[in-house]
Amino acid sequence: MKAILITGGGSGIGRAVAQHFAAQGWRVGLADINERGLAETAALLPADRTTIHPMDVRSIEDWEETLAAFTKASGGRLDVLFNNAGIGQGGPYGQIALDELDRVIDINFRGVAYGARAAYPYLKATPDSCLLNTASASAIYGSAGLALYSATKFAVRGLTEALDGEWAADGIKVRDLMPGFIDTPILSLRADGSNRTARDAVVDAGLEFTPIETVAQAAWDAVHGDKVHAVIGKTARRLTFAARWTPGRLRKLMRSRVLND
Repeated sequence: MKAILITGGGSGIGRAVAQHFAAQGWRVGLADINERGLAETAALLPADRTTIHPMDVRSIEDWEETLAAFTKASGGRLDVLFNNAGIGQGGPYGQIALDELDRVIDINFRGVAYGARAAYPYLKATPDSCLLNTASASAIYGSAGLALYSATKFAVRGLTEALDGEWAADGIKVRDLMPGFIDTPILSLRADGSNRTARDAVVDAGLEFTPIETVAQAAWDAVHGDKVHAVIGKTARRLTFAARWTPGRLRKLMRSRVLND
């Protein structure tokens, strides 16, 4: 039985991907710092093929413990590590508290880097395995008002591209997801000193939300396909087009800070 371990499995994209892979008969490991969320996701999955692993992705010790426990349950298999855990952060970069800056970097990138490093031996030992990372449409072009979040997702994109080349000889595929706006808890973030959430900004700007089921299907396709980056949703596709063909116009758009007015 194939096996996938999902960080950020307590909600949002992680939960949707867990449901999708479980429906295909996979064993699913759910990892998250949110134990209540883990229990809620697990209740949606077959009990005999699901394990839960409370952990903090910023801790290499947690990573090692979780991977050891999950692969013990899976009979040694790690077909996919879905490095999905992440947090949002918005507002003027010059006003971000330093502890918040550290927290975003540590969860969004250090956690992904730790996961990739700790999972490598297990992925290498499993034929045709895949490391799947959650990046973002914000990794296509730096997003004004989301500078730190965007920077961490660019780092995830860079790691994905580098490891896709480096690990090919080991039979490990490395992929990432670049979704546009998904209506998940991450959009509940508020800019410093503001009562408006990122969700409010998306709605006010007239942009669309991509159904979370679309992201789950894209994760499945990414694991089984040959493209390094999965660009998901109309906003992400438009941003990809603009970054390539009309970068000057895109730069003006970012300077206008549409999402932060």
